[in-house]
Amino acid sequence: MRCASIKILATRQSAHMVRQALHQTEPSKPKNVKRDPVASGERDATVNRSASHNYFLEDKMEAGMVLTGSEVKSVRAGLANLKDAYALVKDGEFWLLNAHIGAYEHGSYANHAPTRTRKLLVRKDELRKLLAKSQLKGYTLVPTRMYFKNGKLKCEIALAKGKQSWDKRETERRRTADKEARDAVARSRRQ
Repeated sequence: MRCASIKILATRQSAHMVRQALHQTEPSKPKNVKRDPVASGERDATVNRSASHNYFLEDKMEAGMVLTGSEVKSVRAGLANLKDAYALVKDGEFWLLNAHIGAYEHGSYANHAPTRTRKLLVRKDELRKLLAKSQLKGYTLVPTRMYFKNGKLKCEIALAKGKQSWDKRETERRRTADKEARDAVARSRRQ
């Protein structure tokens, strides 16, 4: 009786192993599959390139954002734009205005409005500093980039002073001169 039960158990185990071998249609994936560079924080989700062209950027700080799930998914998909966005302190709270986060493609009726006002999260002492500096004449708060840090979406806010047209031309001249100098050094190294 004991031999019979051992044989039945052995045949069940071998049949199970055969079924497992048949069901493996694709090779097993390696465990260290690299994540999306935006989601892992290796690359910025969006950058406000016009901010450095239109403003002198002075102090920068990091702020968290209050978002819905569809907004986070849209930012991961690359549907965010900070071009016309700005931040302000109102009633003791920090807000981001005109930041465009496109509608989530697979969203339902509860999808978000693309340019809604979003709350930014900072500590109270940082908020007081920003309020004092931003009330000076000619200064504003401009978002410069959005990125993921430890799975949370962060927004970098800069205290900015507006550039005049001659300031923009001077910056362009300086940038061109620096590029020409780098190119000359690179040519001399190659020869």
